[in-house]
Amino acid sequence: MAKQNTNVLAIAIMFALFFMIAFVTNLAGSMGVIVTNQFGASKALSQLGTLANFIAYACMGIPAGIILKRKGYKVTALLAVAVGFIGVGIQFLSGYMESFGVYVLGAFIAGFSMCLLNIVVNPMLNTLGGGGNRGNQLIQWGGSCNSIGGTIAPIFVGWLVGGSIQDATVSKAAPVMIIAMAIFALAFLVIWFSRIPEPHMESAEEKAARLAGNVAKDPHSPLSFRHFVFGAIAIFFYVGIEVGIPNTANVYYSGLDWVGPALAGTMIGGYWLCMLIGRLVGASVGSKVSSKVMLGSMASLAIIFLVCAIFTPETVSITVKSSQIPLSLGFMILCGLCTSIMWGSIFNLAVEGLGKYTAAASGIFMALVCGGGIIPFFQNLLADHVGSLQSYWLIIACLFYLIWYAFVGSKNVNKDIPVE
Repeated sequence: MAKQNTNVLAIAIMFALFFMIAFVTNLAGSMGVIVTNQFGASKALSQLGTLANFIAYACMGIPAGIILKRKGYKVTALLAVAVGFIGVGIQFLSGYMESFGVYVLGAFIAGFSMCLLNIVVNPMLNTLGGGGNRGNQLIQWGGSCNSIGGTIAPIFVGWLVGGSIQDATVSKAAPVMIIAMAIFALAFLVIWFSRIPEPHMESAEEKAARLAGNVAKDPHSPLSFRHFVFGAIAIFFYVGIEVGIPNTANVYYSGLDWVGPALAGTMIGGYWLCMLIGRLVGASVGSKVSSKVMLGSMASLAIIFLVCAIFTPETVSITVKSSQIPLSLGFMILCGLCTSIMWGSIFNLAVEGLGKYTAAASGIFMALVCGGGIIPFFQNLLADHVGSLQSYWLIIACLFYLIWYAFVGSKNVNKDIPVE
């Protein structure tokens, strides 16, 4: 009974951290609308905050895996929320310092926090669920909390900015950043006083051997598994897809006079709300439907939605309570239903059968999350030259890779490698 209660508390803490990851990450994406006005950034440069946030994953991914292995989940989580508080605080100050560089620096530091948090919550939930479909199911539930945080951030920023992009400044979004810092402070206290299981932390014998230099070199690593390598690439593309769809749409539609930041931000919040709905459904069927089928089918549906968005004229709209909502934006919002289950499915497929290499694999995984900054940057670079809607062909190409990975690349062909 005690173990069961410990697991319930640990799962609840991981869910709370999932919320924080999306809230702070989407704060960087939503700020793209603001920097285009206050700092005169192009569509590509408007994504520098998101790029800095995700490049931190490339810098911190592997070191974070080492920290997790040596210090455990609790210390890693405490470090993550402390760094996150500092990062958001710097972004908060950038509005009053009128400095784009300070804002990007804050986003970069916050990215270190998001990387550390991701490396804690995913393997922890997978482990607590016992791996397999049950592990995938817990990750989907955690992803639902992630979607709540992702839904709230762009809506708050959109409402604070108002109906005209000319009114967009960092200082107007200050309340959102204050909320983020308060969440970090509260989470630090909760984690500090909580007991968290440490299933992957190195033992005293392993630590002594490492310090004495007596650790035998393992001839294998997560990179020895073909399905993991392809899975890491899939994560690079997936996070780029998940972030690129709403970020590019937010910047584009906020700049249209008949849409504006408030309506665009609310609709982008709808994208993350669709992710919440999708994750709730995914969590409820996760123990019955394989990760391969979930990933492949949802990637195919997302392609259909994006093709519809590209070929639907911008002037075609639907009226909701006197607001004109572009139909093309509606198709993009629906993509949230598809991207909702992709992270859990890819992670589950990629680490299946890795055993003792799971913690190190998580670090590599986190390094490749930098795709969430790189792909949106290049998508908006394309948007500056060929138009925002046409830039979604890059996202479609990434989705085709996910379909291939689901049905071909995810097969474990390295079962002869010992993982105990």
